Amino acid sequence: MTSTQSNHDKLERRLHDIDWAALRRPDYMPSPAAWEDQVLYFLMLDRFSDDKELGCRDNQGNVVSTGSTPLFSFPDDAYTADRTAWADAGIEWLGGTLKGLEHKIGYLKRLGVTTLWISPVFKQVTADRHSYHGYGIQNFLDVDPHFGTRQDLIDLVNTAHSSGIRVILDIILNHAGDVFDYQFNPARYPVTEENGSIGMDPRWDGGTYPVAGWRNAFGQANIPFGPIDPATHSYAWPNDAVWPAEMQAAGNFTARGRITSWDHDPEFFEGDFVTLKDIYHGEHDRDEQNRRIVDAFHVAPALAALCEAYKFWIALADIDGFRVDTVKHMEPGATRYFVAVIKEFAQTLGKENFFLVGEITGGRENACNILELTGLDAALGIDDIPDRMDYLAKGWREPVDFFNLFRNSALVNKSSHTWFGQHVVTLFDDHDQVRKGNNKGRFCGDRANNGYAHLKAVLGLNLCAMGIPCLYYGTEQAFDGAGDNDRYLRECMFGGAFGSLQSSGRHFFNEDHEIYRFIADVTALRSTHLALRRGRQYLREISDSGAPDSFGLPHMIGGRILSVVPWSRLFDNQEILLAINTDADNPRAAWVTIDAAQHADLALLTCLYSTDAAQIGLTTPIEARNGRAVHIVVPAGGFVMYG
Repeated sequence: MTSTQSNHDKLERRLHDIDWAALRRPDYMPSPAAWEDQVLYFLMLDRFSDDKELGCRDNQGNVVSTGSTPLFSFPDDAYTADRTAWADAGIEWLGGTLKGLEHKIGYLKRLGVTTLWISPVFKQVTADRHSYHGYGIQNFLDVDPHFGTRQDLIDLVNTAHSSGIRVILDIILNHAGDVFDYQFNPARYPVTEENGSIGMDPRWDGGTYPVAGWRNAFGQANIPFGPIDPATHSYAWPNDAVWPAEMQAAGNFTARGRITSWDHDPEFFEGDFVTLKDIYHGEHDRDEQNRRIVDAFHVAPALAALCEAYKFWIALADIDGFRVDTVKHMEPGATRYFVAVIKEFAQTLGKENFFLVGEITGGRENACNILELTGLDAALGIDDIPDRMDYLAKGWREPVDFFNLFRNSALVNKSSHTWFGQHVVTLFDDHDQVRKGNNKGRFCGDRANNGYAHLKAVLGLNLCAMGIPCLYYGTEQAFDGAGDNDRYLRECMFGGAFGSLQSSGRHFFNEDHEIYRFIADVTALRSTHLALRRGRQYLREISDSGAPDSFGLPHMIGGRILSVVPWSRLFDNQEILLAINTDADNPRAAWVTIDAAQHADLALLTCLYSTDAAQIGLTTPIEARNGRAVHIVVPAGGFVMYG
């Protein structure tokens, strides 16, 4: 028997087998008082670290001399790989591991990261060689062997916690991997395969599809659909069908084919996510005559089983939060039930503020409604927030349109001004960029707008404007992936055959990179000043001359804004003034309005930070202009902070 077989034999095959008493620890990491104090870092585990890097720094800050992959050097190592071979390598597993990530905790801590968000770690469908992303789960109670073991996850979380870094796991409730196949029916949506044979493209049409059977480890659907009989199909463990065994009931899956209309109700609730099989969570009572949902929701066994599975991971590994995938495609009642169950369980472990953030597509109004209906703590800003943040920094969006995103009183029907800083996770780069269709690209991959020249400005917005900021891995090394496929957003930090900047065999853990150093400086200031984390936020008026009648909000002229864009964060009796310059070629100066009540006694503001180091520590007098105003200069494509 191999060690892998031995490990599998020790795993629970049923939720009923979990020994909850033995699983619980005496002490768990408590939740933070406020998640808006955190700086998140999202990484694709397969693309982060294979633990073979040479010349980087270990968790204690010592130079690693035992690795084999040297550090990337620009420009010598850039764009040296064959483009076709390099791109082809990006569609499969490449080798990042939990151990590799554990040994980079020091790198992340020194960057200023306080919370890790890790792509799904769970065991994937074995036959799918493209499921490196982790969203095609075959066993909800195991770690994929490409990444390591359960113990590796426990060790990672323990190491992170010892450095003051919390860990959020990316989880999936909406679907499992491609764990079964539909029966072939040439009369129902036939397609011609590459070899000329006739196949079937099962798509949602309101009806169900007969199922041919569970897939085995080679992708063949030759196991009867339903609970697996150990006496006749003992070989199905651990790589065939779906696990734990409670997930094997045929009624756990909607079996209605793939979604083709992503905004059609009920199609986007019931359909498969491409080949990933939709899980039946239960349903609301419906008033069909008036075509509306009645509040009552009936929980299906699959949803109850998934709740137990994810409770297991919290207890086992001391997890601090979940990012819930594809919330739009789940009935709100299912999400609400999951939130209630998980919150209550986490509280029994002393995690009073367990973090649940949802991927909620469909616009800001839908996100606000889902938060209200379900009790999720926050929504990912994956629609208008990334777009407006990205292109405001480059001068192609109105500043007021970005800053007004955080004034949601009309959306939640509140009579007073309501701030949503603690309910939105803000980011400008991510792993799939749904908003960009088939024209994917990291911020620095936008060569038409010289993305790199604006990178510090957009990072200043992300880290110091309202919201819970999230950095996407590689941004601190100016990754520039762009193309017509998600793979171009998922380059390897450890190099290999798919390193960023079209490189190979070079790693990117460079703590001397100017963007890494910039982020480390700004996150250090953010941790020092409460106003930068929890303060109210105001876009500020500017003036070139400072004349009383010349002040106004910065705005586009002729379709572009090349200007200082300032905003204030206010908390208690402190005001921090921040500004970016959307002009990457020239420094820009302006008189900027500040809070008159906070500065009734005319005094000075001090430059706490600037992308021009010579400005740090300099002061600017507060003058009685437009109430109160100061004159500031922001470097080209730069960022400043005054307090």
